[in-house]
Amino acid sequence: MIVFLDFEASSLSKKSVPIEIAWVFEDGRSHSALIRPAADWDDWAADAEAIHGISRELLASEGVPVEQVAREMVEVLTGHDLYASAPSWDGKWLSVLLRAAGLPRHALRLGKSRDAFMATARDVAGAAVTETELSALVDDIVEESKEAVPVHRALADAMLELTRWKLVREAARKRMATGS
Repeated sequence: MIVFLDFEASSLSKKSVPIEIAWVFEDGRSHSALIRPAADWDDWAADAEAIHGISRELLASEGVPVEQVAREMVEVLTGHDLYASAPSWDGKWLSVLLRAAGLPRHALRLGKSRDAFMATARDVAGAAVTETELSALVDDIVEESKEAVPVHRALADAMLELTRWKLVREAARKRMATGS
């Protein structure tokens, strides 16, 4: 099953760490958790906090321990196709989380959401539509679904990717039904 996931982080620096994770399955099941920073995680940027609104105090009081979050992710997500809108960033934070929990950094791997969108469009449309046409369809949907003010919270961002995937699937079906 396809799963979209997203992280929020302490900053966008090389030393940034994950502070929130969320995932949503293609059937709509979802999970979100604040991540209590590991003892040696000290990276923090006030400008990042201003964007996502997650404070150190909130993480200390409501965050789930790193090991618990990582074990649950591996247990629940292994065997599924995982996608993120920015897999280079989200993959970095996934790796940091897994390593901090003593798990192999590649226990879970992320693909790019756009690849899931393209694969779904291709599956629905078949060979009747060119890659260029499918790419334009996907690009149009991503552009049309951009939020005026991004939420910058993990669950909202993961849900947006699921919504886009569903919109692509529906647009490909309509294209096949109308032949245009």
